[in-house]
Amino acid sequence: MTRPTHEQLALRLRDAYAQGAVAPMRDGLDPVDVAGAYAVQAINTRFWQAQGRRIVGRKAGLTARAVQQQLGVDQPDFGVLFEDMQIADGGTLDPARSLQPKVEAEIALVLGADLPDADTTPQAVAAAVRSVHAAIEIVDSRIADWKIGFADTVADNGSSAFFVMAEEGRSMAGTDLYAAGMVMEIDGRIASLGAGAAVLGHPLNAAAWLASTLAARGEPLKAGDILLTGALGPMVALVPGNHVRAIVGGIGTVSFNFGKV
Repeated sequence: MTRPTHEQLALRLRDAYAQGAVAPMRDGLDPVDVAGAYAVQAINTRFWQAQGRRIVGRKAGLTARAVQQQLGVDQPDFGVLFEDMQIADGGTLDPARSLQPKVEAEIALVLGADLPDADTTPQAVAAAVRSVHAAIEIVDSRIADWKIGFADTVADNGSSAFFVMAEEGRSMAGTDLYAAGMVMEIDGRIASLGAGAAVLGHPLNAAAWLASTLAARGEPLKAGDILLTGALGPMVALVPGNHVRAIVGGIGTVSFNFGKV
């Protein structure tokens, strides 16, 4: 059997958005094939840009050590945030736009300066941040039953789907990202708990990794970019009709509805 090309794997993932989730891509990608997985992601990023989608930032994923161990890797991953992935704070996401969605609460950073250095430090990120926001990422997988390896999730744009960011942001000055506690509620009941320290030891560590990695690839982060720094606590499956709210201590509150518009 002929091994599928990166282009064929990219097409398989694009088709899954409309036709349903597909099997893990082990016929074309070894589970920890970092270079191959990002090559597939890049093919689809270029395709979607050619369709008119605009990149507004990046997301870091696999920022919890336990999840890295589960997938047999020792590093986070990243995906692209497109403008049409953003849901307004307090807005509504139609369940028909997703396959097998889950939600996780995060801290989002909006940059006020470029980060061009392949050795970006957490301190450099902090100096470049224009505002800090509570956020929710709606993750989804085009891989059936979430049976993902590292290469599957990377190729699939970091298993990303949508995100919600609090309209009101805070200055980095005086904001403690490390100790920020998180409560995520679904329909008024506590569904997930966490803290900034769960994100690679500090959300700025995740942001520095992201900035350094992208700069080394010749795709540096720019002023105005949105960064999702990674899950503060466990992700939770969504069902139609859910109302999701995340409170991040000292940073803010963000919410959305998962139902027909």
